[in-house]
Amino acid sequence: MQIRRIVSGRTPEGTSVFVSDEPVAPVTVDLLHGYEFHRMWGSDDVVQLPSDGTPPAHPQYFPPTSGFRFGFFTIPPDETGIPDDLDIGQALAELEERLPGLASVMEPDNPGMHTTDTIDYGIVMSGEVWLELDDGAEVLMKHGDCYVQNGTRHAWRNRSDAPCAVAVCLIGARPPAP
Repeated sequence: MQIRRIVSGRTPEGTSVFVSDEPVAPVTVDLLHGYEFHRMWGSDDVVQLPSDGTPPAHPQYFPPTSGFRFGFFTIPPDETGIPDDLDIGQALAELEERLPGLASVMEPDNPGMHTTDTIDYGIVMSGEVWLELDDGAEVLMKHGDCYVQNGTRHAWRNRSDAPCAVAVCLIGARPPAP
C-alpha cells in the first residue's frame, strides 16, 4: 500500500507551514512474509507544542507509558506463510533491527498472539480480518470497522484471499500490577 505523510509545523515566528510531504515506505521483514508496517509518527514522551514538525524519536515499535505511535499495518492472507528455506535466526535478527520490540511481545507457542501495554485504536481501511482474543472469541472486522484494544491478549487472522490494511494509533499505558 502506498501511504503519503504530510506534516505541518510552525516557523520561529509562529506561522503554520507544511514542513514535509512525502511517501512513507513500508517496513517489511522476511519472518512476516506479506506484512507491511508503515511507521508514520510517534513519540516516547508528551510532545511539546508548538512544533517545527521534526519527527520525535520513537525507536521501539511499541510506545512506553508516556508515548504514542501512529501507523498502518497490512495483514496478508493466512495462507501466505513463510518461505520454507528461511533462516529463522537471521530473520529474527532482521525483525528486531527493523521493528524493535515487536518480537518480544509475540508468543512463539501461539503464532500471532500477543499482549502489549498499550491502548490501541484502529480502523480497517480495506479487506477483512478476524480479531481473536485469548479465550478463542473472534469477531470479523471489515472496511470501516473500528476497535479499541485495552491491553488484552489478541491475534489477527486474515482468512480471506486479499490483504487487509488497518490504520492504528497505539497509546502507551501502565502495565498491570504484578
